[in-house]
Amino acid sequence: MTLSEVDYLVIGAYLVAITAFGSWFARYQKTTRDYFLTDRSVPWWAICFTIVATETSTLTFIGIPAQSYGSPGNMTFLQLAMGYIIGRILVSVLFIPAYFRGDLFTSYELLQRRFGTRVKTLSAVIFLITRSLADGIRLFSTALVISIVTQVPITWVVIVLGTAMIVYTMRGGVAAVIWTDVVQMFVYIAGAGAVAIALVGRIDGGWAEVVRVGSETGRFVFLDPTLVFTKPYTIWAGLLGGVALTLSTHGTDQYLVQRLLSAKTQKDASLGLVLSGFIVFAQFILFLLIGVMLYTYYQQVPLPQALGRPDQILPIFVVHELKNGLAGFIVAAIVAAALSPSLNAMAATTVSDFYLPYFNPTADQSTQMRVSKQATVAWGVVQLVVAIGAQFMTESVLNAGLAVLSFDFRRIGESPGEPRQRIRVKDMLVDADSALRFALEQPSIDARRVALWGTSLGASHAMVTAARRSEVAALVASKALYSLEAPIVRVAGWDTPMPLFKLEHDYMPSTARVVAGIQSVMEG
Repeated sequence: MTLSEVDYLVIGAYLVAITAFGSWFARYQKTTRDYFLTDRSVPWWAICFTIVATETSTLTFIGIPAQSYGSPGNMTFLQLAMGYIIGRILVSVLFIPAYFRGDLFTSYELLQRRFGTRVKTLSAVIFLITRSLADGIRLFSTALVISIVTQVPITWVVIVLGTAMIVYTMRGGVAAVIWTDVVQMFVYIAGAGAVAIALVGRIDGGWAEVVRVGSETGRFVFLDPTLVFTKPYTIWAGLLGGVALTLSTHGTDQYLVQRLLSAKTQKDASLGLVLSGFIVFAQFILFLLIGVMLYTYYQQVPLPQALGRPDQILPIFVVHELKNGLAGFIVAAIVAAALSPSLNAMAATTVSDFYLPYFNPTADQSTQMRVSKQATVAWGVVQLVVAIGAQFMTESVLNAGLAVLSFDFRRIGESPGEPRQRIRVKDMLVDADSALRFALEQPSIDARRVALWGTSLGASHAMVTAARRSEVAALVASKALYSLEAPIVRVAGWDTPMPLFKLEHDYMPSTARVVAGIQSVMEG
């Protein structure tokens, strides 16, 4: 099945509209304070909405309904969102007051005050590198899903999405990012609402039937107070994991801290941040309810094709059931859930933490604005390159272009003269298990690092091999193997206790499963 002309028109119109809307804010960009902080003019409710949109991704839209659809399906995922709320309260009390003392442009300037220039510079470098890779892969993941659904070549999807992102961010600054986030949050919520309404209208018995089936099958259960470490979602795991993740992402990462620094006042920043936790909680309820509705619907009608994983269920419904432009609107909603660029935050770090201190401390505002826009475009191109390169790395025929990229794995405490062993990124993405198991055969490879890479890449066999060599590797790998529902854990006779919590990230394996599901739908 393919989308109709109306669907393509809806998707195209949305991209043009959001780019034009973001570019409209160019008229307000006079100084770097405008460009990076909106002259601290954003009200609390916009801070709230932009934070919600920033931390929502394609996998949120597709993956969370699978939590309540699958077996055993329930809403215990909400316990993690409870931890998010507590973490936000802690950030508002511990971090935000420090950020609003003085005139900071980036979170790393605070590190300079506390720990010196070296710590600030190192943190900023790490942010620029990891954010470039993470958001490049995020762009690729979104483009891959859309490419499969729309039948448009993935390179063109990456270029179109990336160009739109670069244009409105470069022209409109952080104001464009924040206010397009606000719009896009309502777009993807509307998309989710459209799916929910379509489902209720198709279910024999309507909402009452959803409540009955969900209650009888335990799909409305959302609290699990047990102290069983092998369970991924308990109230204790959710609180601890949610707080820990939120303190890191919302308390220190410039990508989100920039939103807080753009607030009118410290009170606006704190209020917007805390309320965003409650909206995320409500948003998760909506997506989990969609999962229950999907389960109820497919108890009444047969699945149009075999279901490989629960992740596939929403794409199956969208492609087979939604017509007359609604499927195109859902695709636009998926774009909205993913398109929240970090380019302005990276440009702010480049100018404030590198250009002004090290290259041109006396630069006037016109020079700073010019360099800021150049940095925005430059980092956008970097993310485009990463996104386009990622498709070649995952296609064995086309991966030669990035073969020069590599990561070093060195045993902690190895002798100074021992040669390093290297493993290519492209090899890990094409066949992570084989590449990592080969790495374990090398004398200078640390099993703990292999376990960490295996966690990110879903290489279950390699993680088991690494776990047999190191207790730390076993602890790292056990979390991922449990979350991947890998039966190999039992085959290995492995009795290492599972860690207390697991965190959800936009890792490539999760994206690959989603894409595989959509691919099977289209081929069906």
